[in-house]
Amino acid sequence: MLTQLGFSIIATASPGIDLELSITNAFQGLGVPPEVAHVLWLPLPMLLVLVAAVVGVLVTVWLERKISAAAQQRIGPEYAGALGILQPMADGLKLLVKEDVIPARADGFLFTLGPVLVLVPVILSWLIVPFGQNLLISNVGVGIFLWISLSSIQPIGLLMSGYASNNKYSLLGGLRAAAQSISYEIPLALSVLAVVMMSNSLSTVDIVEQQNSVGLLSWNVWRQPVGFVIFWICALAECERLPFDLPEAEEELVAGYQTEYAGMKFALFYLGSYINLVLSALLVSVLYLGGWGFPIPVEWLANWLGVSQDAPLVQIITGSLGIVMTIFKAYLLVFLAILLRWTTPRVRIDQLLDLGWKFLLPISLVNLLITAGLKLVFPVAFGG
Repeated sequence: MLTQLGFSIIATASPGIDLELSITNAFQGLGVPPEVAHVLWLPLPMLLVLVAAVVGVLVTVWLERKISAAAQQRIGPEYAGALGILQPMADGLKLLVKEDVIPARADGFLFTLGPVLVLVPVILSWLIVPFGQNLLISNVGVGIFLWISLSSIQPIGLLMSGYASNNKYSLLGGLRAAAQSISYEIPLALSVLAVVMMSNSLSTVDIVEQQNSVGLLSWNVWRQPVGFVIFWICALAECERLPFDLPEAEEELVAGYQTEYAGMKFALFYLGSYINLVLSALLVSVLYLGGWGFPIPVEWLANWLGVSQDAPLVQIITGSLGIVMTIFKAYLLVFLAILLRWTTPRVRIDQLLDLGWKFLLPISLVNLLITAGLKLVFPVAFGG
C-alpha cells in the first residue's frame, strides 16, 4: 500500500537530486539488504512532512502576531527569544501541559476523535506538494484528486466535535463549519479542474513543469486570473480565516465547536487550521505561480553562462532555488491572508453562503467552460 501511494522522493525523467536513491544506496553500502533499506527509508519522508508542517505553523503564528501588531501599531511578542521567535513554542508547551478536560455528558470517543480527523488529513495532504523537480514525497498521478479527497474529511471532524461536545453553541459551530466547507469546496474544485484541463494531468509535478517553459510569462495566474481569485477565496473559507471564520465567531458562538475543548485537543484545532493555511498557500504557488520555477528559467541562465545543466553544482543551486521560490511564493500569500484577517470585517452567515452558491459557483462554472473553449481554439497557449 505504501508503494502504491508512493511514499518516496520520486525521480522524474530529467536529471536532478534523488534522495531516496542516495539514502538507500548509503544503507546498502553499510551491508543492509535492499528490501530492508527501503523499509528504513519509508518513515523518513513521513517524518519530514510532519516536521515541515509543524515548523511552518510556528513561523506562521509568529508572523501573524508580528504583522497584526504592526497593523495596529503595537510591538508584538519580543521577550520570548529574539524578536519573540520562541513565543509560539511557549504557547505550544503551555497547551501541552494544560489539563485535558472532557465534559461529563460528552461522547468521549467522538470528542477525542474529532480533532484527529481535523489534523491528520491536512498533514497527509503535504505529501503531494513539490518543492523541486525531484523534491516531493509522493508524485501520485492523481495528486490533486487525492488532496481534494483528503480535504473533504475535515468537515466531518468539525461536525463530530460540535456534536460530541453536548453543547448547543458547539453543535451550531460544527454545522456552520460543515455548511461552509461544502459551499466553498465545489467552486474550489472547479477552479482546480480548469488548471488540470490546461495541464492534461492531475500530478502536481506535471502542473508545475507545464508552467515553467518560458518562466514568469507561462505561469497559470495569467491564463487563469479568475480561477486564481476563486481558489484563494475558497482556500481562506476552507481554513476559516477572516472574513470567513463564522464557525467560531466569538460574539455569536463563544468559540463554536472549540468551546468545550482544552489542552492539546484545543491545540490540534489551531494546528490543523494553520497547517491548512500554509498548505493552501503552497498549493496556490504550485497551481498558479509556477511552483519551484524562477521568473527566468534556470536553464536559460545556465546556457547564458555556458555551464552544463547536469553539473552537480548547478543541480544543487537549482534544487535550493526551487525550495526557496516555493516557500517565498507561499509566504507572500500567507502574509496577504494575515493582512486580510486584521483589515476586513467578518461577514454574516447568509452573506457567506450567498457568496459561495450564488457567485463563486456560477463564475467557476463559466470559467471552466471558457477554459475548455480556449483550449480548443488556442491549443498552444492553453494546453491543447
